[in-house]
Amino acid sequence: MRMPVQKQLVWWGIGAVILLVAMWLLGQPILPFILGAGVAYLLDPVADRLERMGLSRTMAVVVITAGAVVILAAVVLLVMPLLLRQAVALIDTAPDMLEQARSFVSARFPELLPADGTVGTALTDLGKAMGEQMGSVATTVIGSVGGVISTIALLVIVPVVAFYLLLDWDKMVEEIDRLLPREHAPTVRRLAREIDEALSGFVRGQGLVILILGTWYSIALMLVGLPFGFFIGITAAVLSFIPYVGVLIGGAMAIGVALFSFWGDPLWIGAVIAIFALGQVVEGNYLQPKIVGGHVGLHPVWLLLALSVFGALFGFVGLVMAVPLAAALGVIARFLIERYRSSALYTGQEVPHEPAQPTLIEIVPRGTVAENMRKARLAADRGRAMSEIQTMQEDLRRKDDP
Repeated sequence: MRMPVQKQLVWWGIGAVILLVAMWLLGQPILPFILGAGVAYLLDPVADRLERMGLSRTMAVVVITAGAVVILAAVVLLVMPLLLRQAVALIDTAPDMLEQARSFVSARFPELLPADGTVGTALTDLGKAMGEQMGSVATTVIGSVGGVISTIALLVIVPVVAFYLLLDWDKMVEEIDRLLPREHAPTVRRLAREIDEALSGFVRGQGLVILILGTWYSIALMLVGLPFGFFIGITAAVLSFIPYVGVLIGGAMAIGVALFSFWGDPLWIGAVIAIFALGQVVEGNYLQPKIVGGHVGLHPVWLLLALSVFGALFGFVGLVMAVPLAAALGVIARFLIERYRSSALYTGQEVPHEPAQPTLIEIVPRGTVAENMRKARLAADRGRAMSEIQTMQEDLRRKDDP
């Protein structure tokens, strides 16, 4: 007997609520496992490509792990120290730059910032507060991030989880597919495929864009001699996953520092502006269309909303999960809209039910119906036996596979 759709929705709704409550209660403990699963998901296409080149799954995962360890060590040893030093130096210098900007505006445009005005007093107080509190704020932020992602979780648990999940990724996907409700399996597979296309297209494509922009901004700003250029360039590139936000924030910081450092030398100020203008032109006309593309379905406003909502609900875990959840919800929303447009609620026309099959009455000799029922039971028993045999054979083959 077929389970009603309403009852199925109730059970699946209960499952979704339990998952959300688990994420909320077990945020920090499960964070390394979520990060490990994300790393395995991103690296699975690389492992599949290495397998097609002739390597075994185990050897492909070993090669990927070795490469990831080398890259991570290079980032930790070479990039992070410079990034942290420039960030701390920029925080220490910010009050002086703010005070110089206030003095400049007050001297040339006294009507905008009168000496005893509210705005001028507020800026002066803000500069003093920044000078007194910014160091402690930076320490607190770094400490809180360290509490969320501890060194042990980052350097041990995440790589181990990613290694084992990547090793068994294809088998795990097959097992999940076997657990799908048979009635809705095609629909679930379709939605999962669309979510994968949206998520992988955005994350992998945007990651490559961030890498290219970060390299360009940081190196170019350092070559023109801009103080804190490496930190500003990396910040602008990381924030570029939201269109125009990265170039606005990074450009504002870069131009502000350039005005503070290169005042009286407009050539270098123009060079800084040209660096961001060129980066924006290349990103908008080549990198985004060619690498990310417009098919991923993650609108910037939708992404900002997801980051805000999931970050507020689940903290740092919500921020980590915001992009995949935004991709999933976007695909599900488009699917529901598609169903709505084909429903009677949208068209106003009730979809006719399929006509019932006609009842056939046939006069047969006595005992024919009982014989047919016996044969049907035998056929059903034979089908179940063959299905169990096939399942056992598949399990044996799976155990024999390396």
